[in-house]
Amino acid sequence: MEATEVDLDDPRFRIRPYQQMIASCTGALITSIFVTPLDVVKIRLQTQQKALLSNKCFLYCNGLMDHLCPCPDGRIPEWIRASGKFNGTLDALVKIGKREGILSLWSGLSPTLVLAVPATIVYFVSYEQLRLHFKDSYNSKILKTKDNKDQPFWIPMLAGGIARIWAATLVSPLELIRTKMQSQRLSYAEIGVALKTVVKHSGISGLWMGLSSTLLRDVPFSAIYWLNYETIKQVFRNSQQNFSFNFIAGAVAGSIAAIVTIPFDVVKTHKQIEMGEKEIYSDRPGRSSGTWAIIRRIYDQHGVRGLFTGLTPRLVKVAPACAIMIATFEHGKRFFQSYNASRMLELDGDVHFLKHKRTT
Repeated sequence: MEATEVDLDDPRFRIRPYQQMIASCTGALITSIFVTPLDVVKIRLQTQQKALLSNKCFLYCNGLMDHLCPCPDGRIPEWIRASGKFNGTLDALVKIGKREGILSLWSGLSPTLVLAVPATIVYFVSYEQLRLHFKDSYNSKILKTKDNKDQPFWIPMLAGGIARIWAATLVSPLELIRTKMQSQRLSYAEIGVALKTVVKHSGISGLWMGLSSTLLRDVPFSAIYWLNYETIKQVFRNSQQNFSFNFIAGAVAGSIAAIVTIPFDVVKTHKQIEMGEKEIYSDRPGRSSGTWAIIRRIYDQHGVRGLFTGLTPRLVKVAPACAIMIATFEHGKRFFQSYNASRMLELDGDVHFLKHKRTT
């Protein structure tokens, strides 16, 4: 049986959760290696903007927080001294690779891989299970049918949003470490010191710093992404939906979602690279600025353009990342569904053969 002949949502051939895990892990590894340099550039650009917004310098210039503002003695922060001011995505790629070494473009790759695998497993498996559950319930309870072909627009939006909440909450501490490593070249020892300081002044909950802004970005992104992707699949349901089709559909859906949610990505980066600035170094420790307060401050300083800082590297990152991830995942699904279908046909054939043999 050809893979294209198998209905991806046919209950008889649906892939098992462990098969979904395998399909999603492959895409996660490939995507992480490909997009990490673009993620580094995006975070560096947003970190650079954060330095311009900071009106308070730290008492100690120990290399951990120099990226937020110039040191009191007038020394230039190390990362600016090494690479200079970035004037755009391509400029940042060239300067970082040339002056800090090509491998610096993969700063934070190890936590990215550790982050990507569990996050992707939770996210994609949760999405598929939730989507199929909602779809089955809708068809059996609302439409009173068992053909499982109708899927209203709200199902992928709801499934994508819930799946993202679970995945983002699970890996938020790793996301914090990765963002810190990419905003400035830090050793694991320096990262450990910074994290211990955060826990000391903010408690364990400090490891989830920026989670609210992450969810504010990722939940709408997931809802918009899956809505667009499933809609594209529905519009072209009579076309052959192969790897190339899934690749293009994923890129288009991801680009739209990235443009809509970029302001929240800027806020997320600002809050996470801050690493508890007010709690740790202020004379009057208190809670860090909220999401909307940061948005207003960025808007006052830089206008609408400031809210879209890093849009180009985000698009350059998100479009191929979504394309690679969904195309790989869907290809894996088709492979396992074809395998399941073949196994079922073989079992049915064996059962028919045994029945025929008994009757004769």
